[in-house]
Amino acid sequence: MKTAEIRQRFLDFFARNGHEIVPSSSLVPHNDPTLLFTNAGMNQFKETFLGQEKRDYQRATTSQRCVRAGGKHNDLENVGYTARHHTFFEMLGNFSFGDYFKQDAIRFAWSFLTEELGLPAEKLLVTVYAEDDDAFDLWHKDIGVPAERIIRIGDNKGERYASDNFWQMGDTGPCGPCTEVFYDHGPEIWGGPPGTAEEDGDRFIEIWNVVFMQYNRQPDGTMEPLPAPSVDTGMGLERLAAILQGVHANYEIDLFRNLMRAVASVTGAAEQDSPSLRVVADHIRSCAFLITDGVLPSNEGRGYVLRRIIRRAVRHGNKLGASGPFFHQLVQPLVEEMGEAYPELTQARPQVERVLLQEEEQFARTLDHGMRLLEEAIADLDGKVIPGQTIFTLYDTYGFPVDLTGDIARERDLELDIEGFETAMEKQRAQARQASNFGMDLSALADLDAETHFAGYDLLSVSGTVEKILIDGKPVDALDAGQSGIVILDETAFYAESGGQVGDTGQIRGDLTVFDVEDCQKQGRAHLHFGTVSEGRLQVGDQVGSFVDSQRRHLTALHHSATHLLHAALRKVLGEHVQQKGSLVTDERLRFDFAHFEAVTPAQVRAIEELVNQQILTNVPVQTEIMPIEEAKAKGAIALFGEKYDDEVRVLTMGTDDFSVELCGGTHVRRTGDIGLFKVVSEQGISAGVRRIEAVVGPRALALVDRVSDQLNELSQVVKARPEQLVEKTEALVRRQRELEKEVERLQSKLAAQAGGDLAAQAEMVGQVKLVAARVEVADAKAMRELVDQLKNKLGSGLVLVAAELNGKVQLAAGVTRDLTGSYRAGDLVNAAAAVVGGKGGGKPDLAMAGGKDVAKIDEAIAAARNWVAAQAA
Repeated sequence: MKTAEIRQRFLDFFARNGHEIVPSSSLVPHNDPTLLFTNAGMNQFKETFLGQEKRDYQRATTSQRCVRAGGKHNDLENVGYTARHHTFFEMLGNFSFGDYFKQDAIRFAWSFLTEELGLPAEKLLVTVYAEDDDAFDLWHKDIGVPAERIIRIGDNKGERYASDNFWQMGDTGPCGPCTEVFYDHGPEIWGGPPGTAEEDGDRFIEIWNVVFMQYNRQPDGTMEPLPAPSVDTGMGLERLAAILQGVHANYEIDLFRNLMRAVASVTGAAEQDSPSLRVVADHIRSCAFLITDGVLPSNEGRGYVLRRIIRRAVRHGNKLGASGPFFHQLVQPLVEEMGEAYPELTQARPQVERVLLQEEEQFARTLDHGMRLLEEAIADLDGKVIPGQTIFTLYDTYGFPVDLTGDIARERDLELDIEGFETAMEKQRAQARQASNFGMDLSALADLDAETHFAGYDLLSVSGTVEKILIDGKPVDALDAGQSGIVILDETAFYAESGGQVGDTGQIRGDLTVFDVEDCQKQGRAHLHFGTVSEGRLQVGDQVGSFVDSQRRHLTALHHSATHLLHAALRKVLGEHVQQKGSLVTDERLRFDFAHFEAVTPAQVRAIEELVNQQILTNVPVQTEIMPIEEAKAKGAIALFGEKYDDEVRVLTMGTDDFSVELCGGTHVRRTGDIGLFKVVSEQGISAGVRRIEAVVGPRALALVDRVSDQLNELSQVVKARPEQLVEKTEALVRRQRELEKEVERLQSKLAAQAGGDLAAQAEMVGQVKLVAARVEVADAKAMRELVDQLKNKLGSGLVLVAAELNGKVQLAAGVTRDLTGSYRAGDLVNAAAAVVGGKGGGKPDLAMAGGKDVAKIDEAIAAARNWVAAQAA
């Protein structure tokens, strides 16, 4: 019976028995912020069980998709290596909301299993809570289950009601005993019945849990009977399918067999029993359904868990042999398996494929670099523990996930220094705190009693009084020459960083004093001027002038105004879905982050540039209005990302026909024509669903155009072609380079074949096997692998160990012909040599690689490999 049929028969059975078929809820539990993901069938009915929600039915049945890959319920590390662990699974359930109770719940369970599905009654046994005599009697007297096949489970978790057979929603609230149905796989499988020391074995497998919610637990621990007892059940579809299809492991059911065939096809996997096949087949289900339900990869929360699962799948796909993006290709096979039951998956397929492909491509760069660094670190390792600093460097500098480092460590029988990693993480956090402005934690100034009037919209210099001076957050009376601190004025022309626009720089000057302002921040209503006294002495109460760096302010204003025009242009070219996700405006450039899933095409970038420059050329005045925020919203003003607004807001309108209308407290140009020229420098994705555009305007844009023009002229001279011929000439050069690279590879292969023939002729007999163990000269690791393959082919039957010096380090490769892999493994052979040169390696049974650092001991390493073979032969 196929998995899809089992799912449908379950739903149909309970529908015939008066249950409403309720669709699976989202994997994101919108009504329960305490859950990371939906992890049980009852999640969507939680408020119904609590009496906070009324439904127009009292009986329900579902096939609920669930994920357990983060938080309290996290099976991620076990997936692929056990028979029944998954990140994604389907939970079949039937529910009663104050309608039927124990008698009907037990009758439904037994009838479905033994009559509808035809499971032999003698293969089933049940558990009940030790004190639940009602359930025991129902199973024994009504159903006819022999007493010896009904197991009472008491408080086996250390306290009252803490039992495998007593369910609680929380420390208080609905709870009650439960009864579980187990399937006996037979005495040939190790394991004992529940409640015994061998219960963790695989002989007796739980397939159905029926919870009787009959009490309301009070804060003092007392159990009050519920006025309307309810039933909540859960049965794992994959476990049930394994039983009905006569297999022992969930990964052997039809759904997974089909998915694993697809995994093998897209990765080119040669090993059909690899745990990696199971990992990838499992992970495509959780990833595809999470994306379908609106989760996108990110660095926090649910998105971080999704990213971890995707990256783990990609890592295992690479182990299977995938050489490029492959994971997204599995969405269609998954749709074929589950799309009929979950049409939302079919509808979301294009989106899911795009998200996965983008994440794969991003991770490929991280993985490639990180793996090289990790392999080098393992080769140089003394002992079996990867140092915490190494783990931290891979994570912090190169973005290599710690859990993947752990995966690789387990494969190599190594351990992680997690304590050292956490120490390095904390050190980084401390350094980040110290690197803040002048070592100052602005949060310590939350109660700062000061207020600054900003006059900088109209003036670049203004007189004011020194109200406060702070050093390390503490008030002082004065700053002497050479001292750094924070100065607060009652009136200033300095713009304080806000809305993405950086703070102004310049000077605060008195009669005999100069304070160089390096930044201006805002805390409460006060402007904090960070800087250093370069001349004289600055005291509280001094009358001073604030003088903004006018050139820097002017260039910053150009970029800020251009950001508004860019935002409007993006919405017109890409769509109204574009939302600002962050920005940075300086005198040198602008950076604008926005919500948009696909890369912006070159044609779209050109259209955006043209729209912005058209508005610049109109040279219309920029209108500034102060109005109530509700009036601004009614006008269609767009609020900037992350900005807080008062009841009265500043509204800027730019361009013809109100091209851009935004709330903004920043400084801007007087007319759009002041911007001069707008030029996009780059467009890229920074996370799933978020793009970034960087651009320059005015003098910076003109400088960029001049620089590109100069580079084109230089390139024209180098390749001896006119600028308009550059593309054609460059394409011809690239084609020629590829032809030469292929010729080099052909010659290297020819040399390798010749060298292989020469070395094969030098094979020696060690015991009953032929062995080639030699030092060689090769161009790279790839050439070394090809040489090993050549030698294996020449030998027909035998072992190969070659060593070379590459870039000042030792490179080793070992090969074993197929007929001998039962007695000799390439990984063991290469490690016998690697141990001598201070390295460690691994690979497949017939081919393995290793590195080392002690070049002077290459000959000793070859001799060690020869001795290892001799020892095995003996």
